[in-house]
Amino acid sequence: MRHNKHHASLGVTREHRKAMLSNMGASLIKHGRIETTLTKAKALRPFIEKVITKAKKAAVATEKKDALHLRRIALTDIRDEGAITLLFNEKVKQFEKRSGGYTRIYKLGPQRVGDSAEMALIEFVGAEDTGYSKSRGKKKGKKAAKPAAGAPAAEAPKADEAKS
Repeated sequence: MRHNKHHASLGVTREHRKAMLSNMGASLIKHGRIETTLTKAKALRPFIEKVITKAKKAAVATEKKDALHLRRIALTDIRDEGAITLLFNEKVKQFEKRSGGYTRIYKLGPQRVGDSAEMALIEFVGAEDTGYSKSRGKKKGKKAAKPAAGAPAAEAPKADEAKS
């Protein structure tokens, strides 16, 4: 059975996909943002976020051997020692206060000329970035202004006063 085995195959073999995600992850760590196809960006997001989580756990690890173990595990995913060093030593400080959602994907307007693939930009989210809040349904139009509860309403003249 293949329960819970879904991943974006990207039309390549397992080995090619692993190497491609590793290279894209290293480029993202080094440059902060990369431009790629939307499908590859969506496949890269969970891959790189798991590596960042390993870096965060290594940063708060009490024992040195635990941090080293996490660094070596991350090195099996991203086969670039320079990128892993950069992530574990410098970039991890950027994600200390975030509890997930370390990357953001922007869809780019024009499609690629050669094969009409949708293009996207994937980048790291800054520590100070709060993001946006999703709307909670359709907003209703403004109703007519009602008088406040404590304010007296405009009174019409009483019938007794009108006669005198």
